[in-house]
Amino acid sequence: MRVGVFTPLLSQLPLDAVLKKVSQLQINTVELGTGNYVGDAHCKLSMLDSASALAEFKKLLSDHGASISALSCHGNPLHPDKARAQRDREVSRKTILLAEKLGIPVVIDFSGCPGDSPQATAPNWVTCPWPPDYRQVLDWQWNEVVTPYWVEHAKFAADHGVKIAIEMHPGFVVYNPETMLRLRSIAGDSVGCNFDPSHLFWQQIDPIGAIRVLDGCVFHVHAKDTQLYPGNLQRSGVLDTKPYTDERNRAWMFRTCGYGHGAEWWTEFISTLRMFGYDYVLSIEHEDSLLSPAEGLSKAASFLNSIMIREQPGAAWWT
Repeated sequence: MRVGVFTPLLSQLPLDAVLKKVSQLQINTVELGTGNYVGDAHCKLSMLDSASALAEFKKLLSDHGASISALSCHGNPLHPDKARAQRDREVSRKTILLAEKLGIPVVIDFSGCPGDSPQATAPNWVTCPWPPDYRQVLDWQWNEVVTPYWVEHAKFAADHGVKIAIEMHPGFVVYNPETMLRLRSIAGDSVGCNFDPSHLFWQQIDPIGAIRVLDGCVFHVHAKDTQLYPGNLQRSGVLDTKPYTDERNRAWMFRTCGYGHGAEWWTEFISTLRMFGYDYVLSIEHEDSLLSPAEGLSKAASFLNSIMIREQPGAAWWT
């Protein structure tokens, strides 16, 4: 297992500078966005149509001794705005094709969220079963929108030798282990999860316990923390819709690794991932509004690298 970086936090820099910067942090693995919510600052899908651009991209990575853990195209392929959904779907399909060309095993995406009917114009995330209208909306979403799309899209990925890692994120139909397993049961083994513990913490789901529930379907991992604020939590609960920048009043906020939970927790997290067969990348994602991207990245890299050194199988106890 090794530490990587999800590069949108460095989107103001060209890829060459990003690779130099992360190398200084003892990191040589990156996760690159290809569009939709995460942008495409460091990986253009237009390379699919240009052999020379693709060759230049590969050479740049090789010159820096860098590898790519995943391509990410987080979007809403189920958006009720058909033009928006089609755009996000096209980015996802092209990302899979580019991953195939580059030999990258994983593409990361969101599950998406439909509206409440064919006439809807905005997504509708259902969070309770009553009044009964909500249950009816949820059934319609899964039966009429989620299932047809994901059965077809998962087959497309499998046909191209790529796995899709769904990030469990509130606001979309897959947001916890139960809904992740439901989608996987529908779409098949080419669909699993991009495991981001920060999204589980604030839902009051134990991420370490969730690894056990998701045995065999963790394809990629984001390294991001969450801090809960009990005083505010009593007022708003976990479904806190205040802006992320309203740190004083929020019930929870995303933090750099180690700022929400300490080394003991992260060591157990890494150990449990290994125990259940994950031996790939912890990709640092920075969304901590109290730290700059540069500060958050350097602190997370130092924190995780120190744990990974202690956790290397077969390492002498005095290291």
